[in-house]
Amino acid sequence: MPAAALAVDLHRGGTLHLTASSGVDTLDPQISYNSQSTELFAAVYDGLATFPKAAGADNAVADLAEALPVPTDAGRTYRFILRPGIRFSNGQSLTVDDVAASLRRIFKAGSPTAGSFYGNIVGAQACLRSPADCTLAGGVVTDPAIRGITIRLVHADPEFLDKLAWTHASILPASAPPHDAGDTPLPGTGAYRIVSYDPHHGMLLDRNPYFHEWDAVAQPDGHVDRIRLDYGLDEEAEITAIENGQFDWMYENKPLDRLGEIAGRYTAQVHVFDLPSLYYLAMNTRQPPFDRLAARQAVNLAVDRRAAVLFMGGPGAMLPACTMLPRGITGHVPDCPSLGAGSPDRLRPDPVRARALVAASGTRGMRVILVVNASRNEDALGENLRETLSRIGWDAEVRSITPAVQFNYIQNSANKVQISLTGWDADYPGPADFLQVLFDCRNIHPGSNSSINISAFCDPAVQAMFDRANATPDTVSRAALWSAIDRRVMEQSPVAPLVQRRYVDFVSRRLGHYVNAGIYHMLFSQVWVQ
Repeated sequence: MPAAALAVDLHRGGTLHLTASSGVDTLDPQISYNSQSTELFAAVYDGLATFPKAAGADNAVADLAEALPVPTDAGRTYRFILRPGIRFSNGQSLTVDDVAASLRRIFKAGSPTAGSFYGNIVGAQACLRSPADCTLAGGVVTDPAIRGITIRLVHADPEFLDKLAWTHASILPASAPPHDAGDTPLPGTGAYRIVSYDPHHGMLLDRNPYFHEWDAVAQPDGHVDRIRLDYGLDEEAEITAIENGQFDWMYENKPLDRLGEIAGRYTAQVHVFDLPSLYYLAMNTRQPPFDRLAARQAVNLAVDRRAAVLFMGGPGAMLPACTMLPRGITGHVPDCPSLGAGSPDRLRPDPVRARALVAASGTRGMRVILVVNASRNEDALGENLRETLSRIGWDAEVRSITPAVQFNYIQNSANKVQISLTGWDADYPGPADFLQVLFDCRNIHPGSNSSINISAFCDPAVQAMFDRANATPDTVSRAALWSAIDRRVMEQSPVAPLVQRRYVDFVSRRLGHYVNAGIYHMLFSQVWVQ
């Protein structure tokens, strides 16, 4: 046996112990919009394409498809061939019928990105109007004889393969229910399967008995036998538990007052990397006072982004941000269009101009409730932001909600949230994932927990610019268009960007073979614990 193979065999087995304060929003991979589930589902579900389960690579690769096709018909037609011999974790063989049904289910089950990511598939607009009757007729065509799947688009989309690589395009059995599966795990094709879940206590994954490795970059075999995730500890207790060897990894951001301790005493167990990820304030453009442009602009002028960096982890963990395209994403420009002309220091708050705008908006003295995640860092930042909102003229207060609920709560228009502190991690490393997903009119779903356009921002000019950018094949011209979209959005100020994350991972002493793979962060399947 080669030495390398022997080394891998020696590290196979054991249980990886993870901890998080609370559970995921849903176990349904086509519905969940939670970074915790994104990390877990990477080893459970697959799509026709995926992002590499390896360090240092971002571009989509073939997964359940044998290869990624070069689009034909002026970039509008994609022809895939399904890999043979793959089975779901329930033993069922994967077929092209499962692929077609899964693409329809994106619309039937109400995936948050159904419109923005997949609304360009022929027949998708009819599915968006009447999800229960979705057929994607003419848009998805199968040929079982050759394991073929053809997807036709209305117009070219240079980022379409990236969108197919996102978790919402996971391929499930055709028998999967046409609605959110909630706390019931669905069969997948990955190296692991979810065997139990209690949103109050934890989750357990073990090996998929029908899995075989078809591509080590797309879906590698795992080292550990089981992955156990326990809920209930706060961030301080999680840090201490990892230091004591009780857990191997924690989901939450690391508390500011513990960063120096773990960096100094546990240096070899700390991993830091840049993320295409933002924290920002989402302002509801359909609720007073933020239905008025002047009020939204006032917030952008008043917030102290340098203070936000300190509250959220310090310069080693955060970077100040004032646009919705993070550093490292195509189209990013280091500018602050929401602050307007005459701002010599683009990050310095301007409370004088902000107070004048609040007065001009006619909303001075109005009660404003800021909704934040119940966590040490966000509670502290929330209090700082409350003071800022009060100083510029509003009667402000903070409402802190458990992370298991907050993200869904702020999306649902029935809750009449005025302003919220939230975050966004890239689904894939492209500008549309920040701008089109968060500000596309089609991503406003009143009364739904899956209304990812939290600001309910709908600008016809921006909508037309989305279409132009998606139809532009030249990369330089397309980047310029996304920069212009970012500028236009920030001029309208439906959000106030605060910081870009630099992710700090803290792991146990026993954990080895740490691999960071972009949007998946630490690859649970690739670490070893023995």
